[in-house]
Amino acid sequence: MISSENALLVIDMQQGLFRGPASPYFADRVLSNICLLIEKARQANVPVFFARHTGPDDSHFSEQSPLTQLIPEMNVYAEHDVVFIKKHPNCFRDTNLQHQLSQRGIKELVIAGMKTEFCVDTTCRAASELGFRTVLISDAHTTMDNNYLSANEIINHHNVTLAGPFVLLATAADWAFHSEK
Repeated sequence: MISSENALLVIDMQQGLFRGPASPYFADRVLSNICLLIEKARQANVPVFFARHTGPDDSHFSEQSPLTQLIPEMNVYAEHDVVFIKKHPNCFRDTNLQHQLSQRGIKELVIAGMKTEFCVDTTCRAASELGFRTVLISDAHTTMDNNYLSANEIINHHNVTLAGPFVLLATAADWAFHSEK
């Protein structure tokens, strides 16, 4: 088992969201930054967790659906990485994520993925409430425009709103994982 005080959590980078009918804001840049974080985590021997959001078994977002499969560019390593299913915006609700993090002695959780205003926001707030030092990578989460705000406005709003009370904000290029040797 990987020993580290920090972990990377990549949220909902799956086919039906990332490659859905509406393209995420700065999709290529965000994916590149997430892949950079994954590589940095692996080099530092830091565990990487991937959340997959699924719906009911009889829906287009069932666990077996191609829409809920993680995008291949992230090169998930089944033998080392942890992939878990969630059915709510909060990655901790009705999952064993908190237990797995506690078992590994994780104190700091670095968060990236989608969608900014739903699962990323909710998980950042929950992680902070659970006592984790929470880091949001400001250029490694994304969303799409809605009827009221552009994706850029949503992302910027959440970076500003979450920074301080809930998360430490960092960029993918500037973030360095620390590992236990």
